[in-house]
Amino acid sequence: MNRSTKERVVAELHEKLKGVKLAVLANYSGITVKDITDLRNALRKAESEFKVVKNSLLSIALKDTELLPLDEYLKGPKALMMNFGAVAEPTKILVEFAKKNAKLEIEAGVLDGKLLSRDQIKALAELPSREILLGKLLSVLVGVQTQLVTVLSAVPRGFVQVLEAHRQNKEKN
Repeated sequence: MNRSTKERVVAELHEKLKGVKLAVLANYSGITVKDITDLRNALRKAESEFKVVKNSLLSIALKDTELLPLDEYLKGPKALMMNFGAVAEPTKILVEFAKKNAKLEIEAGVLDGKLLSRDQIKALAELPSREILLGKLLSVLVGVQTQLVTVLSAVPRGFVQVLEAHRQNKEKN
């Protein structure tokens, strides 16, 4: 790769890295091309990319981004997963792939400028998706309103029941 090509690659990668929400570095040595292609296709559906880039070029591209803490992990063959949307789904895909394929070793990640360990990335993968969390929040909000209406309607309902009992008592007498 000549110098101008390297500069273009670094510039393009730097621009992509500015818009990344989550980045995860992984050691990919020993994984077949077919497996990496399958992983890339799965991640692409989750608004993510899985790129293999030379460490020296990635190190230069990381400068002036929130992903700079990943620079210390750039030793040996590394691939970078870059996420541009919701972070739970691509993290699940990557962690599941690593469970099935022991040759992929998740090294570290950065989420909103904070360095994540391998265990933190696995914990992130266990989170429910955004849609599920919003559904749970909505059910809680609706439940509170339903309970409020039930409590507020108890007094008038009790008053009506007392009046009905009084009317029935009057009819009997």
